[in-house]
Amino acid sequence: MNKIDIIVPCYNEQDVLTTYYNETQKVVSRIDGCEFRYIFIDDGSKDDTLIILKGMAATYDNVRYISFSRNFGKEAGMYAGLSASDGDYVIVMDADLQHPPALIPRMVESIRNGHDCCAAYRTSRKGERRIRSFFSQQFYKFNNKLTDVKMPYGAVDFRIMSRKMVDSIISISERQRFSKGIFSWVGFDTEWIPYENVERTIGTTKWSFKGLMRYAMDGIFSFSVVPLKILSVMGFVIFAIAIIYAIFILIRTLVAGIDAPGYASTLIILLFLGGIIELSIGIVGEYIARIFTEIKHRPIYIAKESNLPDCNTVKSDEKITG
Repeated sequence: MNKIDIIVPCYNEQDVLTTYYNETQKVVSRIDGCEFRYIFIDDGSKDDTLIILKGMAATYDNVRYISFSRNFGKEAGMYAGLSASDGDYVIVMDADLQHPPALIPRMVESIRNGHDCCAAYRTSRKGERRIRSFFSQQFYKFNNKLTDVKMPYGAVDFRIMSRKMVDSIISISERQRFSKGIFSWVGFDTEWIPYENVERTIGTTKWSFKGLMRYAMDGIFSFSVVPLKILSVMGFVIFAIAIIYAIFILIRTLVAGIDAPGYASTLIILLFLGGIIELSIGIVGEYIARIFTEIKHRPIYIAKESNLPDCNTVKSDEKITG
């Protein structure tokens, strides 16, 4: 009998929790040789998510929950669930049913066939705005060019992992986490399975366009130093152009007499160089900000309450009783 934990991060999901559990349970109850347990992570929800989770835990023997002291983000929620899991295999999925439970039997079969991980990717983004789909596609292309962490277009967090892979992920104690990148970075044999995008019919998305852009930047800056190398190349190119232009001005002055540069050209050059400097400072600042966050060693999350034993703790590199 294989024990499988299902990690479900939740933020203001009061409208979908019961439906999610019922729909998922219908699927997993038909899988032979497996015992499933749900670990819901209440990420500081403002609605009745925690109340509903407590009710589910009192009703169903296979429901566990962890409630954060505030909203720490989905990445912290996944990390908390993975840290609390002890199953032979672990599934990560969302509560909004956009990760189809019907894929779970296929994932379990993949693991039984010897893969360390089976992950899903969307073949389409039906139901989303075109501009959002465009930027998403560009992110995957950009990320795969700039970093050594390669992800197929449409890759999502929905996956099943072996215990060995989960332990490897937990050992990475970064505070600004980008789990899609971490899942790929740790390696292990992964089978990718496609699925059609499922439109959300209950509740509302918690991701704003600004939040998604920030998340994309986290992915690139967490796994690549290419932006810094680009700045070095850009600085060298501008320096070379400046030297060539200075030589040109010197020769023209010696030949034609005193040169009087125009106001417009001077202003354009100053604005261009000023923009480059500001961009450079911004990129360097992103890396410095991450260093600043990491060296403070603040916990990744703080659990306020839970029905899991020994889980009412602060989580950082090591557990501190709270």
